[in-house]
Amino acid sequence: MVVSLQENAQQDLIDRGFSRRNFGKIAALLGAAAASPTAFIGTAEAQQQAARSLKGGTIIGANECWTGPFASGVQAIAKYAASGNRYDPDDLKDKLITTVASTEGVPESVVRIWPGSGGPLVSIVAAFCSPTKGLVTVDPTFESAWRTAAYLGAPLAKAPQTIGKGADVKAMLASNPNAGLYYICTPNNPTGTVTSLADIQWLLDNKPAGSMVLVDEAYIHFSEAPSALKLLGNRKDLIVMRTFSKLFGMAGIRLGLTFAAPEVQQKIALYNAVSGGISITAMACGAAVYTEAGLIKARRNEMIANREETLAWLGKKGIEYHPGAEANMFMVNWKKPAKEMQTALLTQQVQIGRNWPIWPTTSRITVGSAQDMANFRAAVEKTYKA
Repeated sequence: MVVSLQENAQQDLIDRGFSRRNFGKIAALLGAAAASPTAFIGTAEAQQQAARSLKGGTIIGANECWTGPFASGVQAIAKYAASGNRYDPDDLKDKLITTVASTEGVPESVVRIWPGSGGPLVSIVAAFCSPTKGLVTVDPTFESAWRTAAYLGAPLAKAPQTIGKGADVKAMLASNPNAGLYYICTPNNPTGTVTSLADIQWLLDNKPAGSMVLVDEAYIHFSEAPSALKLLGNRKDLIVMRTFSKLFGMAGIRLGLTFAAPEVQQKIALYNAVSGGISITAMACGAAVYTEAGLIKARRNEMIANREETLAWLGKKGIEYHPGAEANMFMVNWKKPAKEMQTALLTQQVQIGRNWPIWPTTSRITVGSAQDMANFRAAVEKTYKA
């Protein structure tokens, strides 16, 4: 799938140092992101294929929620499925934006909705990175931004991720003091650790003028940490990104959000990886679940209880795990190649997450239901040898 680049996007690319021969390549990048949300996520597609083949097994490898949308969301989907012959019969797009803005206490003008968060992440990197303006992240983190920068020929700098801590923003800035985009995932994927608002504010105050900070809050509802939306105000150098794929259990329904100044949203839209609109069922479901504060808290507490029970068990077994996780994932250091344990656990019908090259002996484990985590513990008991 290839998308066209409008004239304004072409001029923006020229202004940022791209040549005209790059236009087709960048259009292909955006088309790939629109066609497949996992196109730039590394081994995610392989993980999904493995999960599909593990019928009846325990799937705790892709940071999906262990259950689906809240009942109110399912009911909204059912209601609007019957109206699927219409594009947006009840102005659901504006209703969702109003619901999100009201819930978060921000102006409607700073909210944009997307089919998931994979597409906007690609679009944001395309909008603010170039061969002369690089991308800065920590390592490990969500890899999609890395792959997009590499595809664009943008310099990529990775500050080491300190175990048990949030992003080292001073190390990030030092790694490239003239970057186009500084990307912070908080809680971080795969570590689950949170970067404080004070550290994000420091980066905003000290980064070069004209560069952007992107705060990816895909897992924020699983954490009790405050949102970077508190820092947005009238800033034109901050983007906050959300998804409904995690706590809200809507990974396959595809719905996401960006929060930014209207002119920033317009620039992202120049590189819009979305072909067409967003389904009415996704928008109806999103509006229904976003205000379910009590159910959000209950689901978060359920995840925390399942996570802490498993971490306590690992500690008693003398199996090392990384501290500080505040989301539905944690890292286990097997002290041997992580892929060996991943394969061994599959023999017990348990699929865990991958490792990152910087930590080859460490696996990411998604926190699932109480039964999922009991199955994980039993499988580790049978297969792990120190």
